[in-house]
Amino acid sequence: MDVVMAAYNAARYLPTSIGSVLAQTEPDWHLVLVDDGSTDDTEAVAREYKERLGDRMTYVRQKNGGPSAARNTAIRVSSSPLIAMLDADDVWLPDRLARAVEIFEREPTVGLTYGGITRFREPDVTVDTFYGNSGKAEGYVAERIYTRSMEVPCSSVTIRRKCLESAGMFDETMHATEDRDLWLRIAQRFKVGFVPEVHVRYRMSASSQSADPLRMLQTQRFFVDKHYGEPGCGWRPRQEALARIYRQQAEGFADRKEFGTGLRNALHALTLAPWQTANLRTTASITLRSLRKR
Repeated sequence: MDVVMAAYNAARYLPTSIGSVLAQTEPDWHLVLVDDGSTDDTEAVAREYKERLGDRMTYVRQKNGGPSAARNTAIRVSSSPLIAMLDADDVWLPDRLARAVEIFEREPTVGLTYGGITRFREPDVTVDTFYGNSGKAEGYVAERIYTRSMEVPCSSVTIRRKCLESAGMFDETMHATEDRDLWLRIAQRFKVGFVPEVHVRYRMSASSQSADPLRMLQTQRFFVDKHYGEPGCGWRPRQEALARIYRQQAEGFADRKEFGTGLRNALHALTLAPWQTANLRTTASITLRSLRKR
C-alpha cells in the first residue's frame, strides 16, 4: 500500500498527519510525500521523517504546481497496486488502511473505496460527523458523484492503480474540484466501495474555497460542463448538479444574512430542477428568513 501525500506549507501539520500513518494497524505501507514548493519548514520536517523511516518513505520536492501536479508526481513515484490518499493537514484513525484493504480483497471489481469523516476546526473542536450525504452509496455511483448527491472525501479514498491506467490521473489544469473529477472518471468504469465507519479527521480551514463563493461557483460549473454527456452525466443529472451548486450558494449567502443574493440563487436552483423538493424548501426558507429580518 502506497500512501500519497501532497504538502504545501504544511510543516505544522506533518507530525500529526504522518504520525497517523505510523499508527496504522495495517503494517504494509510506504509513504510518498511530495513537497509542492513549500516556503515554510515543510522540507526540514519531511527530511527528519525520511531519516527516521528510511526505505518506508520517499520524499520529493518540486516547484509549486498545485495539488493535482503534486499528487500526480507522488503517484508516478509510487509502485503499489493500492494507493491511499492523505491530505497533509488531515488525520487518519488507526484502522483507516486495514478497512480499505478488506474491501479490496473481498470485492475484486471495486476500484475505489471511501468512508466517513469527522470534521474539526482548530484547535480541536469537532464540527460534525459526515458520511457523504449519500446513504453510504456504493456500487456504480457515477451519477451520484456528478450530481453531488454524495461526497467522497479525499483523505478517505483508496484506489487500485489499474484504475488510473484507464481513467487517467488528476487533471492538472483544474485547481479545484480536481478530486471529484478523478473520482467520477473512476466511478464511470469501476465499482465504488464504502467503509461504513469514520476513519478520517478532516481539518476545516478558513481559507477553503467556501470562503470565495464566486470561485467555487466557477469551478463547480466547469466540472459539470466538462463531463456533460458522459456516462451518468445526462441532461437530468446535469440539471440536478447545477441546482445543487446554486442551492449551496443560496444557503451560504443566507447564512451570511445576504438574503437577496441567497434568494436569487435559490430561485435559480428551483428553475433548474423544480422536481427536487430541496430546492423548494430552500427557496421558502430563505424567503421566510428575509421577511422576518424586515
